[in-house]
Amino acid sequence: MGGKKKLSLKQMERLQRRRGESEKEKKRKEKEAAQMREKKSGVFPPDPNDQNVANELKRMRVLTPYTVASRLNIRISAAKDLLEQLEAKGVIQMVSGNHSLKIYKPAG
Repeated sequence: MGGKKKLSLKQMERLQRRRGESEKEKKRKEKEAAQMREKKSGVFPPDPNDQNVANELKRMRVLTPYTVASRLNIRISAAKDLLEQLEAKGVIQMVSGNHSLKIYKPAG
């Protein structure tokens, strides 16, 4: 009585073609996801003891996580960690800030 009607040959061909494309799409997405996982695994801030990094930051008038991340080509979270480490060492001073954004300047 009820139930699904029988598909025509043309409809079955389309359905099989779509399934084949979706399998290719799944494989491509899995490959991209694996590449993204590899990229995320190496997120470390630069060494705060490195003189090149310190000299680069001393030339900047205002230090925010965004400007440091842009200048050093690192993620913002890594830049925040770097700024906190440099503040603890006394290389930079916090001028102003709240829980979401902190503004620093070079010490001295």
